[in-house]
Amino acid sequence: MSDSTIPQVPSRRRFIGVAAAAIAAGSLSQLAFAETNRAITNVAPATVGDNNAIRPLRVRVPESQLIDLRRRIKATRWPERETVTDDTQGVPLAMMQELARHWSTDYDWRRCEAKLNSYPNFVTEIDGLDIHFIHVRSKHQNAMPLIVTHGWPGSIIEQLKIIDPLTNPTAHGASASDAFHLVIPSLPGYGFSGKPTETGGGPERTARAWVQLMKRLGYERFASQGGDLGAIVSNVMAKQAPPELMGIHVNLPATLPPEIVKALQNNATTVPNLSDEERHAYEQLLALQKRRAYALEQGTRPQTLYGLADSPIALASWLMDHPDGNGQPAAAMTSAVYGHTVNGFSSGDLTRDDVLDDITLYWLTNTGVSAARIYWESHFNFYAAADVSVPAAVSAFPGENYQAPRSWTERAYHNLIYYNRPEKGGHFAAWEQPRIFSDEVRAGLRPLRT
Repeated sequence: MSDSTIPQVPSRRRFIGVAAAAIAAGSLSQLAFAETNRAITNVAPATVGDNNAIRPLRVRVPESQLIDLRRRIKATRWPERETVTDDTQGVPLAMMQELARHWSTDYDWRRCEAKLNSYPNFVTEIDGLDIHFIHVRSKHQNAMPLIVTHGWPGSIIEQLKIIDPLTNPTAHGASASDAFHLVIPSLPGYGFSGKPTETGGGPERTARAWVQLMKRLGYERFASQGGDLGAIVSNVMAKQAPPELMGIHVNLPATLPPEIVKALQNNATTVPNLSDEERHAYEQLLALQKRRAYALEQGTRPQTLYGLADSPIALASWLMDHPDGNGQPAAAMTSAVYGHTVNGFSSGDLTRDDVLDDITLYWLTNTGVSAARIYWESHFNFYAAADVSVPAAVSAFPGENYQAPRSWTERAYHNLIYYNRPEKGGHFAAWEQPRIFSDEVRAGLRPLRT
């Protein structure tokens, strides 16, 4: 990609030469990856004939791209203000204009870039697609290998705060026996991973790719953790039940019994004979059904979202308009953007710059549309009971899209080794409450160590 606004078209001779070199290396996906990310990363070249090579990656965004981003933000043509005094029509104009002001004047991407580069980043080709991942090994013996998967509208940015607590637990008041070797990949079409160029890139394919990634890194046995789409990938992996998988921990569990799914499909306002926990969860799910417009668009017409590639503000507002169990935009993100608690729901450790780090990563990698396609590629209810027998740990955070009751969880996860309802935290638990989240992962997967 050229540093100018309009990419320069390479000569036919140069293009054929580059393509031929990529074919000789046995990987067309490496060419696609290089064309997409060469302007913002340094990636070690692949060894000829070795598609399994693990190549170091370093982020380096040209200043010209950051200047262009700020220019585009300042050139935004704004709509009129919403006709209501709340957020029922979408992300409020005042919120977006304040976010834009900070983004275009005070926000520093170099801080995020330095943080990313402080960890070991790599790329490897799996199933014809380049996959980016952070890989941090613990210094402690007998650390458990763990692959941690982000969701939408998140990225690897969500997991940065939990790396040290999980790999270096003794520095955070925990035991060396609870240490993990962490692998944190970017989902296909997200961040620095390659973008699928054909259909079939749903959670099932990703789950199989993650198993291959862990085996390639030398881990014969490992656990999987995920929230949001990462929980979906972990659930699917558990259903596939590869012999290498020790167990899973999820913080957006799939627990809905068939009768609850049916009631929601029928828009039933009440369901008889529910416990207090079940009734609370059902009320959250009813509210969630009115906050899913983004998922409907991404699940049916993702290619239509051209604005996500053309306008930073269109991208930011789309990513912001994601619900949790307390509101839409998600309560923690709203409080983070305003810099103070809104409607009684704190942002926890989540800051305005954390939110902009994530949004800026989407912008610089131009992954707004490619990330949305996983919804189109998914063909099952994300919330319906997982029906898996692999050992599973579940943390039901109060601010999640819904707080899964123990009764539903036990029916969905047939080998439930841990269940807890933390006192605080929401949909972006690792981002909002990294200490509590890390404690939950340690406690949840501890039974697998015995």
